[in-house]
Amino acid sequence: MAIRCRFTNFTKYKFYMRIFFYLLILSIFCSCAGTKTGPDYVFPSKKSKVKYLQSYENSLALWDLAYEEVDVPTSFGSAHVIISGPKNGDPLVLLHGTDASSTMWFPNVKAFAQTHRVYAIDYPLEAGKSVANTHKMSNKQVSKFYKEVFDHFKMKNISVAGVSRGGWVATYIAMQPENNITKLVLLSPARTFSGVKSMGKVASALRLKHFPSRRNSDRFFANFSHNPEGIDAIFQTQLYYAYKYAKSKPRVMKMYRFKKKQLEKLNMPVLVLVGDHDIVNDETMFDKIHDVLPNATTLVVEDAGHFLSIDQRNVVNKIVTDFINKKPIEQLSLPDPAPVTIN
Repeated sequence: MAIRCRFTNFTKYKFYMRIFFYLLILSIFCSCAGTKTGPDYVFPSKKSKVKYLQSYENSLALWDLAYEEVDVPTSFGSAHVIISGPKNGDPLVLLHGTDASSTMWFPNVKAFAQTHRVYAIDYPLEAGKSVANTHKMSNKQVSKFYKEVFDHFKMKNISVAGVSRGGWVATYIAMQPENNITKLVLLSPARTFSGVKSMGKVASALRLKHFPSRRNSDRFFANFSHNPEGIDAIFQTQLYYAYKYAKSKPRVMKMYRFKKKQLEKLNMPVLVLVGDHDIVNDETMFDKIHDVLPNATTLVVEDAGHFLSIDQRNVVNKIVTDFINKKPIEQLSLPDPAPVTIN
């Protein structure tokens, strides 16, 4: 028995309306694809990015001196650079910690910019204003990214300061002879000379990343800072939003401990600071540093955690500015008792 199907007028209406609907969606998608500038590899939605960028602007209000913001085109996307200090000053490049962005330097930049032209660069695959055109970068590509920024501003006699992961990056790019780094400042550099001191407390960063909440944010700051109450609430909010809204990719760079042969390439003066309450590093790594880096100066900053550039901003500012201006560390004019241990 043959079965015949016959469309009623209502069935035909639904059928054609469904086809129309699909074509409409397809046309909208194609028109959007034609105007899209490229995927955002950090922020999954425009709404979350807008909210984060507003917090970024709020933190910039803490930048207690004149500055300009420049977006530099590179092979890997645009590099966002915050610039302060005298135009004729030698360049000092600042590399921030994971997800902290360049705004984290607000307690330090005024001191650094007294004598140097300061360039604070946002890392392209983390929360910030730099925009990557790729979802991953190798170590060599990261170095090339910064080299292109150096070349854009025609930098010479470059000093570089990096904190935490930024310290690891600073060390890596200083090893590349084409970057012409003349002084290197490392503020509790992560996994550069040793492993992690307290993995349990460091894991609070992962907990905040995967389970963002104000409670986990408070726990994070309590672990990474020796004086979390002293960190401006505006910046705390920005960093919390970075963990909450951004899908950062700091692990694309394989942060291995550098071997002796690699570290021996650092032929410039090196300053390494760690806090006495640091959960990432401690002074046990200083023996390794002095074994391979005869030009290194190592100091323990008292009453400071991993966020030592914020916890003890005045002490760190004095030490770093004296170092980059070639003043002897041993002659520092610090309070008595001195809040540092010189090794």
